[in-house]
Amino acid sequence: MTNYKAISRFKGLNTLRFIAAFLVVIHHAESLRKDHGLQNHLKDFGLFQNGTHAVSFFFVLSGFLITYLLLKEREVKNDISIKQFYIKRVFRIWPLYFLMVIIGAIIQPYFIDWFNIPYKMPYTFGETWYYFVFFVPGMVNYFFGSNLLEPLWSIGVEEVFYLIWAPLFKWLKKHVLKLLLGVIAFKLILISINTYWALPGVLSYVIRIHQFEAMAIGGLGAYLVFNYGSRITVSWIYSIPSQLFFYSLILVFILFGANIHADLWYFFFGNPIVSAIVPNALFLYLIIGVSVVDKNLFTLENRFFSYLGEISYGIYMFHLLILSQIIELVKGFVAGSGMWWESLFYYGIAIPLIIGVSALSKRTLEAYFEKKKQKVLQKMNREGA
Repeated sequence: MTNYKAISRFKGLNTLRFIAAFLVVIHHAESLRKDHGLQNHLKDFGLFQNGTHAVSFFFVLSGFLITYLLLKEREVKNDISIKQFYIKRVFRIWPLYFLMVIIGAIIQPYFIDWFNIPYKMPYTFGETWYYFVFFVPGMVNYFFGSNLLEPLWSIGVEEVFYLIWAPLFKWLKKHVLKLLLGVIAFKLILISINTYWALPGVLSYVIRIHQFEAMAIGGLGAYLVFNYGSRITVSWIYSIPSQLFFYSLILVFILFGANIHADLWYFFFGNPIVSAIVPNALFLYLIIGVSVVDKNLFTLENRFFSYLGEISYGIYMFHLLILSQIIELVKGFVAGSGMWWESLFYYGIAIPLIIGVSALSKRTLEAYFEKKKQKVLQKMNREGA
């Protein structure tokens, strides 16, 4: 019988990570084709318009995993080490994040000037360094528009969430459920105010991108699995008919959501207030079903896709820089040869290169800091920190 308070690994989640990262890749790939005047009829299909939804999925997944780990740590140690929590996040996120800042804000502009590449950076490092250093890269997107480091905005949002989540968990340990529901309710109030009273631009933008409601929904799922897992996994919500309905709905949402314009569909998936809950709740349903429900309709445990999920952080971080270079090759060699030949050339080069660079990053940079993290944590444990 599964002990839902001592799960060491949630099966299938690495595959979900890769699928979400891949949806972000193809979203940006088709957006770049459009920006460069190339044929991009694929962009018309809902499947290629899921970048925002995929990032929301990452937020839900992050909230689920982080909350579960904090609940588990408190169960085992009767306390939470905020210091160790921060160290784990720093060693996992900062190295690749700051590498991307160095490449995209310092090195790349230099090479653009050196080789007279017809691309003008929308900002200088001097104008933006403090946004990157203090983990608000979303402000770069807001003030300077689309740029090669655009995906970093979500990393900044997660860092803010991590900064406050562990301390809140430690201080409100007897009120975790109230904390989770309170975050969701507070964010819905802000969204409502922003929707009906049109807050000033930058404030509206900050409210939109800081999807703490998605992370809290993920955290709520972790709380329910941790405390009521044995009931949830055998309840009607995960009966075969329920799974058929909800998984079909998720599939339609991902494949065709952007192409459906019915009023009822818009209410659930387009209304700013309702859509802050419904898609994220569906993502949570998928996460719990795949990872802990024994009689789930499908399993996503696959060695190949699991590995791709392990390097998904690199895929997410590197993909736009790589795609921006490959699009120049497409324009130079196969532009005008037809959408399908362009697509074959484009994705045939871009996807292997993105995966290769991400795998190299995982084996070198990320592996190096993972070892450093383990040494630091071992030393802290010996010292009783």
